[in-house]
Amino acid sequence: SGARRRPAAFGLRARLREACVSGTFVMWRVGAAGVTKGRARVRVRYNGWVRQRGGVVARGFYFDNIRCTGCRTCVMACADYHGLEAGHLYRRVIDYEGGATNADARGARTTAFVYHVSLACNHCDHPECVHVCPTGAMHKNELELVCVDADKCIGCGYCTVACPYHAPSIDAFTRQSSKCDGCSSRVAEGKRPICVEACPLRALEAGDAQEMAALCADASSDILPLPDSSYTGPHLYVRRSPAAVAAVRGEGFIANRPELALTDGEG
Repeated sequence: SGARRRPAAFGLRARLREACVSGTFVMWRVGAAGVTKGRARVRVRYNGWVRQRGGVVARGFYFDNIRCTGCRTCVMACADYHGLEAGHLYRRVIDYEGGATNADARGARTTAFVYHVSLACNHCDHPECVHVCPTGAMHKNELELVCVDADKCIGCGYCTVACPYHAPSIDAFTRQSSKCDGCSSRVAEGKRPICVEACPLRALEAGDAQEMAALCADASSDILPLPDSSYTGPHLYVRRSPAAVAAVRGEGFIANRPELALTDGEG
């Protein structure tokens, strides 16, 4: 009874209503080449996203929320390494704030907090982007990392709508989906993802999902303002700061909305 239920087939409008809960970080940016252009039927596909067996292990990221200062070095290193155009990012940093400071005759008291969340693709156990892709372009490769097959991608944008972390986006030049692939080419050579190598505070690590989870005794895949991890089973393991542990959904806010291209109705 405790096993995760596979998501049923759904309409895109229904998925939007389900995913856009208060406080959830979602950036819906679907343009002319996105879901509003095509009327193709979404097919439910499970064989492409169930975790592979035969010795292939799941991979993911470890993020130390206590160490992270929000410097964006990981963001810049990723964009530079992958040759991304300005404004096109595979990794982003969310600044999350909340609380207040009040003063009276007895002195000042504060509940104010701020922390940062470095986020890319979480290479989920149940990636919704793979689930909704009508052509099989979005898939898990032999390294168990979610990536895009450019020969199959038609630029429909379904993946950008389905992913609650908005990892995929439509490239303005190719008009196809593009996203973090966990630096698959580097991993295949025994190297770490470029964001991990670049972090000056060593707040990021990547590798075998079980090993990442073991880096911190109380590592969690849930940190606000991200959606509940039970939705897709993200391979993101976070050492949360005291502020993140104490944060309550709906009582904080994303402070860098323009940087993340979030409109007032999103987030």
